[in-house]
Amino acid sequence: MQHDAKTDWDERIAVRSDEDRAFAFPELDPPKEVTAVGGVGQVTIDWSPVDGAVGYLILRGTGERGPLEPVDHHSGDVLSVPSPPYVDTTGTPGTPYRYAVASVPEVTTHGRPSQTVGAVPLVAGGISPQVTVTVDVVAEGTELRPPWEPMVGSERLSQLLCKDLTGGHEIGRELEDALRRMHDEIGVRTVRAHAIFHDDTHVIDGDSYDFSVVDAIYDRLLAIGLRPVVELGFMPRELASDPTKTVFEYGAIISPPASYQRWHDLVRALVQHLVDRYGLDEVLTWDFEVWNEANLEVFWSGTKAEWLQLYDVSAAAVKSVDPRLAVGGPSSAAAGWVDDLLVHAKRFGTPVDFVSTHTYGSPPLDVRASLERHGYGDARIVWTEWGVTPTHFNPINDSVFSGVFLLRGMRSAAGRIDALSYWVASDHFEELGRPPRLLHGGFGLQTVGGLAKPRYHAMTLLSRLGPVELPVTYDGDGGGSLVEAWASRDRDRIAVLLWNLTLDQTKSSGAPELTRRVQIQLPGVDPSWQATATTLAIGVGDLAAAAAGLSDWPTDTELADLAERSRMVSTPLEWNGSAVEVTLPMPAAVLLELRPRRA
Repeated sequence: MQHDAKTDWDERIAVRSDEDRAFAFPELDPPKEVTAVGGVGQVTIDWSPVDGAVGYLILRGTGERGPLEPVDHHSGDVLSVPSPPYVDTTGTPGTPYRYAVASVPEVTTHGRPSQTVGAVPLVAGGISPQVTVTVDVVAEGTELRPPWEPMVGSERLSQLLCKDLTGGHEIGRELEDALRRMHDEIGVRTVRAHAIFHDDTHVIDGDSYDFSVVDAIYDRLLAIGLRPVVELGFMPRELASDPTKTVFEYGAIISPPASYQRWHDLVRALVQHLVDRYGLDEVLTWDFEVWNEANLEVFWSGTKAEWLQLYDVSAAAVKSVDPRLAVGGPSSAAAGWVDDLLVHAKRFGTPVDFVSTHTYGSPPLDVRASLERHGYGDARIVWTEWGVTPTHFNPINDSVFSGVFLLRGMRSAAGRIDALSYWVASDHFEELGRPPRLLHGGFGLQTVGGLAKPRYHAMTLLSRLGPVELPVTYDGDGGGSLVEAWASRDRDRIAVLLWNLTLDQTKSSGAPELTRRVQIQLPGVDPSWQATATTLAIGVGDLAAAAAGLSDWPTDTELADLAERSRMVSTPLEWNGSAVEVTLPMPAAVLLELRPRRA
């Protein structure tokens, strides 16, 4: 199969009839039954979902006829949310606002706004409002589907072989330990990382291929019990049309290939080698993802048409080894190019086994609507990057807020997304250079030195949920929007994970007016059972607070002390046989567990 012929490729991709565009980006009706209810420090906006919407944009204005602008919760990324309700804490208490909601068919556009509704965030009084959470513990329940278990992100995996030190800690050994901990403690099964074709893996040796470094990487990963998601990128220097186009401190080449045929041959050779080395049955469980965030010029110096050609060529190469092997994309930033890929694939018959994309600072959108619209409803959906912020060296990455944010996003994704991959496992991460200090706002769930950040603690809380999800209802100021719960049952245990969170990152350090007293009602639980609570809050399970005043790189003794002082706290909880009460600041989470009393 030849891929080098100079044809009208750009034109045939770019030219799209009005009918095609209307199909790709349909005009959706605005949501109906929109309500806005003011509470202390917040307004909760609710609405009826719209068929075909991947998300919704919340609009707000002041005055009777003032303009409506998107509510900005300062995520630095997509502001649309996947479903109702939405809690707005960005307003000024006492100020009347008008709200509307617009349906989002595709991330770059939105429909007509709904009719406006008014609400006023209330000024805080002396006593925090109460929220009641009722768990139906006797319900049959449904399967709890953990979106965090299928995948986690990582620094490029060649770093597993690195003997260099950061802050006195060996990079490769600690990255391996961090990934092993994700597998052993959290249950993660696969790892997605960049740059398997970066020049430090030396995959091209003259006219032949050399996959010995790739073998060493994947051998080590499989020994942990993890499988790779093979991101096909970046461009080897020998194949690049412009090797001066690079990204990251380590100089990953982002240009299209000089020869699409040679790219095809490289991908096919790698996939065939993996099948020969690890067996077809094993590699059939892997995913092959085409490139990373080509919709951002910082990651792809070519055009959209050139990336679509790269996708076609890559998919053909993977499938030429075995048509059952899974290939997908667009691996895009901010949920972009999903519809573009699907329209293109539908037109030219290109396979798409899974759709992958990324977002930060909001729960992931419901792109299933796009897949169904284009006839790919059976494709899997994997968000191969997700997190609290897209910004490197951001202090919010080390905060309790980010941990509680992780809970909210995972709960939102459960049951509708096949994998939600938090970006990334470890602060041994070098895109913009090696970490300058222990706490530097790194993307990692774990620090250099292997300490758990609040986001890792959040993963631990999630891992303690049971296999059966139980129904939950809410009542009170912010119930179901500010305060949420995820309830579960084991054979001899009820676990209820509660949290208090706004998406508004200006309040990441806390907001006293958003504190809520939460009563958890559990009718039907044996009154003789005992209750415990495990807490994550500012100052509890809070590594940044525990590390205040220490040097940039604490000693091993100080690290051991930090690990102890930053762990979550579990305490007995007063249980009256039908309900328990907790006070939840914002941000905070608590795992309530009820078990038979030990003799």
